[in-house]
Amino acid sequence: MEEVPQGCPGTGSAQAGRGASCQGCPNQRLCASGAGAAPDPAIEEIKEKLKTVKHKILVLSGKGGVGKSTFSAHLAHGLAEDENTQVALLDIDICGPSIPKMMGLEGEQVHQSGSGWSPVFLEDNLGVMSVGFLLSSPDDAVIWRGPKKNGMIKQFLRDVDWGEVDYLIVDTPPGTSDEHLSAVQYLSAAHVDGAVIITTPQEVSLQDVRKEISFCHKVKLPIIGVVENMSVFVCPKCKKESQIFPPTTGGAEVLCQDLKIPLLGKVPLDPHIAGAKVDARTQTGRDEACAPAWVGALGQEVRVVTKDSLF
Repeated sequence: MEEVPQGCPGTGSAQAGRGASCQGCPNQRLCASGAGAAPDPAIEEIKEKLKTVKHKILVLSGKGGVGKSTFSAHLAHGLAEDENTQVALLDIDICGPSIPKMMGLEGEQVHQSGSGWSPVFLEDNLGVMSVGFLLSSPDDAVIWRGPKKNGMIKQFLRDVDWGEVDYLIVDTPPGTSDEHLSAVQYLSAAHVDGAVIITTPQEVSLQDVRKEISFCHKVKLPIIGVVENMSVFVCPKCKKESQIFPPTTGGAEVLCQDLKIPLLGKVPLDPHIAGAKVDARTQTGRDEACAPAWVGALGQEVRVVTKDSLF
């Protein structure tokens, strides 16, 4: 695996390809030539395309299995409960698109119009786009290298006709990979409100969240806050709380205190959520024991971004 050298000046620097840290880097000659410094014209095209989108939020996680896509789906659906709020959900997890299934939209197809790709609408005010809609079968594997993923994300951001939208929620794959770099690069001129980072309480998840936070700082992506998912399990019978994933180092709360990042909320582990679809016909996550945590996390996230409370 080729890593960026410590102290890399970046392609836009006068020292690109010439600095001491550039010695031995496989991209040294390219950077020194200045070919990598030219801005991608798609950045301005995407800025123009997304000028009708008020707020853009990326949902990140350090590792898989922490409920990032589930949270993205619930966040989009929660915002769309206000009929006057237009919401878009974009799934850029190219190799593992799960949003179509979570939203109950498997088998739907994307249609082309004169103004671009039309998203699949779950409700009148909730549009969804995913590479999953472009596959002939949900079992098809997407085996793409970075440049092709990059091109797909560029096409999603530039060619999808969202219309007038209040919130664009971007569900990303876990970790820090090509998809994240592409999204941040292409949205750099379009004003991203920031990232919501999802974690679970145990240290093995938190150590990857620290890397995710470091990534955000390096690419100058604002951090809206952290959500601790699967915080506790609430017994549906006796309502007793149990810690399935013990926070041996204090969980997300201590991490946020140490790094001075907002903790947006703690979401309980709800067995009803795991196998359910998030659509207008279900009440997933609205159990009495779980509703306060869900509503609190979503409502706080919205307040941080818009200075307004929808919940």
